[in-house]
Amino acid sequence: MGLLTGKTALITGAARGIGKAIAIKFASEGANIAFTDLVIDENGKATEAEISALGVKCKGYASNAADFAESEEVVKQVKEEFGSIDVLVNNAGITKDGLMLRMTEAQWDAVIGVNLKSAFNFIHACIPVMMRQRSGSIINMASVVGVHGNAGQANYAASKAGMIALAKSVAQEMGPKGLRANAIAPGFIDTAMTQQLSDEIRKEWASKIPLRRGGTTEDIANTALYLASDLSSYVSGQVIQVDGGMNM
Repeated sequence: MGLLTGKTALITGAARGIGKAIAIKFASEGANIAFTDLVIDENGKATEAEISALGVKCKGYASNAADFAESEEVVKQVKEEFGSIDVLVNNAGITKDGLMLRMTEAQWDAVIGVNLKSAFNFIHACIPVMMRQRSGSIINMASVVGVHGNAGQANYAASKAGMIALAKSVAQEMGPKGLRANAIAPGFIDTAMTQQLSDEIRKEWASKIPLRRGGTTEDIANTALYLASDLSSYVSGQVIQVDGGMNM
């Protein structure tokens, strides 16, 4: 018996990267997986097959998480096909970095839409399902820049700060109904994107981290597993920084 056996997890933006790592971790602990991505292409199909091979039910849904109606429809389909939604991970996210002085309205709107509005969309759609179950764990993927800010990322930092405040607010509203909501704030994580940075920049980053290394997607997935499972049954409204001690 795994920590999530018999449960269904819905994870947005999970065809690759951190979202995929979380999906695989949950599946390895017995959860059935529904995931979304903008399109379910070869990557998405491969993720679907990889997770299904772990012996659980898995289906990918093509969805623009920033679109309210599309999000509502996906949640409806997941409920019909899986029977329950026990864990929601709001992971969909993009970056469009730039200094505030030069940031365009389009850059701002795109990042707030995909990163923050998507979380509203899916929480709004999942709450009625979870209320009827009188249980559910909502996990917002934030960032350390949502806690501390970051020059050149005003839109991204604002969206991630919003994810944290959203989790805390939902935790207060829905706690009496048996629902929990928390946020994870990753620091410098080794992904395909960060691996493209020069060795010099990566070494500079590592020197600022007490553990002297970047994190892995596995580090994030392990934290998500904790928050999704009954191991954290009395943890709600919290933000966990997974950053090697970079920001204390």
